[in-house]
Formats: sequence, C-alpha cells, structure tokens
Amino acid sequence: MMKLSKTLLSGVIFSLLLLTMMSYENQAENLPSAKNITLESAEKKLNNNLKMYKIVWDDIINKREIDKINATNFDTSITLITSPENIVGIEGFKAYYQHYLTGFSDITFTLVDVFGQGNKIVKHWNFKGTHTGEFFGIAASGKQVDIDGVTLVKMKDGKIAQEQDFLDNLLFYRQLGLIPAD
Repeated sequence: MMKLSKTLLSGVIFSLLLLTMMSYENQAENLPSAKNITLESAEKKLNNNLKMYKIVWDDIINKREIDKINATNFDTSITLITSPENIVGIEGFKAYYQHYLTGFSDITFTLVDVFGQGNKIVKHWNFKGTHTGEFFGIAASGKQVDIDGVTLVKMKDGKIAQEQDFLDNLLFYRQLGLIPAD
C-alpha cells in the first residue's frame, strides 16, 4: 500500500509540475517579446515620422508657410543633396524652397504616395503651378507646369535631416519655355 501511495504521489507531483510548466509556457507566449516590442516601437516611430512629414510639406508648399522650415521640424544641419553642391542648414534650405513660393502662383503640391522603412522615407509628389514670379533668376513666363518627382528622405530624431529630389528637369524646363519642345 505504501509503495502504491508513493507511486501515486509521484505521479500527481509529476502531473502538477507538467501542468505548471505548460501554464508558464502559455503565459510566455502571450507576453510581448523584446523583438515584438522593438518592432512595434520602430513601426510607431515610422508612422509618426510619416505623419509629421506629410503635414509639414503640405503646410510649407500648399499653405505657403515657409517658416515651418525650422528647428522643430528639421535637423539644424538639414542637407538638400543637389548639384553642383549640397545645401546645408535651415536658412539655406528655407531660401531654396522660397524660390518655389515666389516663382509660382496657384501652387498645388500633391503627395501621391509616401512610405518608409526605418529612418528613411520615399515621397512621390506632383507639383503644379503658374510661373508668375522670378524663379532662381528666371523671369516669370506665365507658363503652367505640371511635374512629378520623387524625394528620398532621411529622418533623425523625428526631424527631417536630408532630402534628395529626382524629377524630369528637361520636361520642367520645356514647360517653363526655356527649352523648345522637339
């Protein structure tokens, strides 16, 4: 009888241990892992960057709020990758985009698509307007432009740190009347 009780007791203890282990295992599966927390944090950061980016550029171009180019939204060493040399710093960046606001009236700037990964954003945009003012030294032509482009962006600490624009300059210059259409 004693041997049966020990065997039964051992079986019960083993079963309880097994159930306890299974319970902890199930609880561990339901707990967020460090990897999941990191991915969720990265996704939240990206979504915040995308949201801020869209709002800032809508305000700068469509609402003509050039002062949104500031240390709140842009890294102080913001860099516009361009040729023949890069434009570095908030004031230079602001001066560059001021040419668009003074050179064109009735601007419509549309973000066709904006997406990203990590600290990088890709912006597909469309710019429409009438060339009614001086634009980088080019006298007003009265011509309308409608141009698509893509901008590669790098973010740093929730601020815009670098941009590089790609567009069909030949088409843009033709629309301005600077280059004859074939």
